[in-house]
Amino acid sequence: MGADSIEGTARLDTATTPARLLVAGDWTLAHYPALQRTVAALGAPLAVEAAVDFSALGRLDTAGATLLAGLLGARRLDALAAADGSLPAARRALLRLVDQALESWETAAPRPRRVPAVLALLERIGRTMAALWRQQLLLLGFIGLTLQTLARVLPRPRRWRPTPLAAHVEQTGMDAIPIVALLTFMVGAVVAFLGATVLKDFGASIYTVDLVAFSFLREFGVLLTAILMAGRTASAFTAQIGSMKANEEIDAIRALGLDPMELLVLPRVLALLVSLPMLTFLAMLSGIAGGMLVCALALDVPPAMFLDMFKQDVGVRHFLLGLCKAPVFAFLIAVIGCLEGFKVGGSAQSVGEHTTSSVVQSIFVVILIDALAALFFMEMDW
Repeated sequence: MGADSIEGTARLDTATTPARLLVAGDWTLAHYPALQRTVAALGAPLAVEAAVDFSALGRLDTAGATLLAGLLGARRLDALAAADGSLPAARRALLRLVDQALESWETAAPRPRRVPAVLALLERIGRTMAALWRQQLLLLGFIGLTLQTLARVLPRPRRWRPTPLAAHVEQTGMDAIPIVALLTFMVGAVVAFLGATVLKDFGASIYTVDLVAFSFLREFGVLLTAILMAGRTASAFTAQIGSMKANEEIDAIRALGLDPMELLVLPRVLALLVSLPMLTFLAMLSGIAGGMLVCALALDVPPAMFLDMFKQDVGVRHFLLGLCKAPVFAFLIAVIGCLEGFKVGGSAQSVGEHTTSSVVQSIFVVILIDALAALFFMEMDW
């Protein structure tokens, strides 16, 4: 604090009519505690009819101007400063700036209103449903854009990209063979154990062969494979495209005159369309092999007898009904994974959020479509 600094004061002169507020000294941060006590003693805000005299006002900064605004009211302080010719232009500008800042803060920070819990719950449900509806519309639009790009590229072999297609087939198909085969083999064994346990009470343990065959050919083979691809491949597509989006590589692709749909989406969609049916066939074989092993060990049904019953009781149509769902699942999983990648923002957190969203959406869509297909096949007696 300088030697020539004079502590600010504010005194209400009631000898005059109307009362007069005399503001004097330095209203700065150095005297803030004392000035705060002075303002509290006068009682803020001051009566509107009181006049104000700024002629003895010394130094002024934003801390002092804020205290004056609390004492007089921001709007009234601005009007008094503009009308008082004894204040220099710099101080009038400072008071006006403080007035604008306080006004914007009061506008930007309204008091939260109390909402009943039931209305808050209904509002949240409504927002969620609206977001879900927008997401479905966006997905339908992206599916249409993908099909349009595919129709534009297919008649032009020069625009085909076999190298990234082969790389994505290896990534989504060949690399997934061990996990798909192992999982479906174990599930086939579990289904056979369950069938042997339940059907034993009815003296029909031999029909465990039919249970394993029908369940894996029609449902489990394609469903388990699609769920694995939703967790493994859709997340990979989202993370890859999302990282490119966050690093502005997709903007660079567009700046080069290339189409991101043609360059990034089509190879991934076509690769999964190739990989998922092959993995589904492998899953069917592995599941049936797991059931065959359990039947041989627990039911004394040798592999030759198992295969003979399989050939007699199970028609080819069950295999075709299960396999026909694989391309539909593959297309939806790939499109959802790529779409969520394009929705990524510029942060690592956004990449993680959309990767999680792509997995959840893909699994939900796969199970929903499978349930609808099962109902349709049942009504058609297929």
